[in-house]
Amino acid sequence: MFPTQQLELLKQFVTLIRQDPVLLHDPNLTFFREWLQEINADIPPAPESPPAAEPTTPASDEEVPEPIPSPPAPESSSEEESDVELDMEGVIGPETDPPQAMGDPEVEVTEEMMDEANDKRVQATIAMNDGNLDEALKLFGEAVVANPTSAPIFAKRAACFIKLEKPVSARRDCDRAVELNPDSAQAYKWRGRAHRMLGQFEEARCDLATCCKIDCDEQANDWLKEVLPKAEKIREHNRKRERHQEEKIIKEKKERMKKAQEEHEKAKKKAEEREKAAGGSGMPGGFPGGFPGGFPGGFPGGFPGAGGV
Repeated sequence: MFPTQQLELLKQFVTLIRQDPVLLHDPNLTFFREWLQEINADIPPAPESPPAAEPTTPASDEEVPEPIPSPPAPESSSEEESDVELDMEGVIGPETDPPQAMGDPEVEVTEEMMDEANDKRVQATIAMNDGNLDEALKLFGEAVVANPTSAPIFAKRAACFIKLEKPVSARRDCDRAVELNPDSAQAYKWRGRAHRMLGQFEEARCDLATCCKIDCDEQANDWLKEVLPKAEKIREHNRKRERHQEEKIIKEKKERMKKAQEEHEKAKKKAEEREKAAGGSGMPGGFPGGFPGGFPGGFPGGFPGAGGV
C-alpha cells in the first residue's frame, strides 16, 4: 500500500523525533506540529530562548573603525618613570613642632597695640642679629599677638625660623604675610628659602623670582640662581613623564579599538555560521523539503500513527 522507501524514511523521522522531541518546534515543522495538536498528541514545551548577549561591537560595519596596527614597542621608559636625580645638599626634613601662635586675625588693633608690636619687633630683630634666636622668636611671638595684621612681623619671624632651620614654620608665617600683603617681597623671599630647605625647588624658584620682581634683593637673587638648574631639571623630567603618559594612553586606546574590531569580526562570523546552519536542516533523507515522494504533505494515505509520537 505504501512505498517501502517512504516507509523507511518515515521510520527514520519518527525515531529522530523520539530521540529529540524538541525538534517539533522547528519553524519548518509548524504544519506538522499543528496537525499533532489537532489530534491531541502530547508535544513537549518549547525550550526557553537564552538571554541575548550584550552587544560588544558596533551595530553596523560603517561604525567599525578600520583596524589600526599596533605601534612599535616604546623604548625602555624606566629612566622617565624613575625619580629625577638631584643634588640634595642643604635639604632638611620638616620639623615636627606644633604650629606657632598666629594671633587673632579678627582682632581690632589699636594704636597702642601697634606701638607695642613695633617695639617687640625691633627688640626681636636685635636679638636675632645678635644670635639670640630663641629670645628673638619669643619676642616676635609677642609682636604677632599684639598686631596679627602686620605682614612685616610675620615675614621677620619667618626669617628667624629659617635661621633655626624650621622651614615649615617659616612657610606658615610667609603664607600669612602674603595673605595680608600680596606684594610683600620679604614674605616671598623667606618662603622661597623654606621651599629650598625642604627640597621643593620649583616652588622655591617661583617665590624667589617673585621676590626679585617686586624688589631687588641680592641675597634672593643668589638663591634663585642656585635653584634654577634643579628646578629646570625637574620641569624637564615632568615634561618627559607627561609625554610618556600621553603615549601610553594613546597606545591603550588603539589596543582597545583593535580588540573591539576583533570581537566584532568574531561575532559576525558566528552569526553567519548560525544563519548557515539554520538555513540547511540536517534531517535524514533531506527532510523537510527534499523528502522523497513529496513528504510531508504529499505522503500517500496521510500520516499513520501520528498519535503515538
